[in-house]
Amino acid sequence: MFDMRKIQEQVLFSAIEAASDKETAAKIVYGEEGHSSPEDNATWVKSTMKRLEERFDLSTVKQIRMNCQCGYGMDEKFALVKELFDASSNLEEFASQEKAKAAGLFSKDGELYLQFPFCPCPMLAEVDRLETKTWCQCTTGYSKVLFEKAFGCEVDVELLQSIKMGDQVCLMKITPRGALWK
Repeated sequence: MFDMRKIQEQVLFSAIEAASDKETAAKIVYGEEGHSSPEDNATWVKSTMKRLEERFDLSTVKQIRMNCQCGYGMDEKFALVKELFDASSNLEEFASQEKAKAAGLFSKDGELYLQFPFCPCPMLAEVDRLETKTWCQCTTGYSKVLFEKAFGCEVDVELLQSIKMGDQVCLMKITPRGALWK
């Protein structure tokens, strides 16, 4: 059985431990009890992010969450982005392909964006609204890994909008740090 909660706990624990230590990771992921609680996913997400935000500064919180992507569906998405990249000679051509548009990619004023009309995170299915973008930063980390692998250069990803924060769409700006096409 595929247990997204267990995967999220493990990935988050590892990311926090890498930024601090095992004890801090346990307190944040599992609370003071030190073990997985029976609370529903929505409650767990909100309480865990609150504990994370109380313990670390915003920059560290963002980095920890960016290191928490579960990798779900990465191979399929990589194959698509690589196919689009290989079939184009510039950013506008890349983003104007039908498959790119269908995947939520578009270019505006020479910048690349990725947009979803729904929240892609299965852990947030029961969450009506988040107070901060903390949980959503895993999506920026996932996109960073995906685009760096496909583009072959470093990429910055900025979360601009989040449905779970009350926006109409989830929107990220993808900024390659290097020449993409030779």
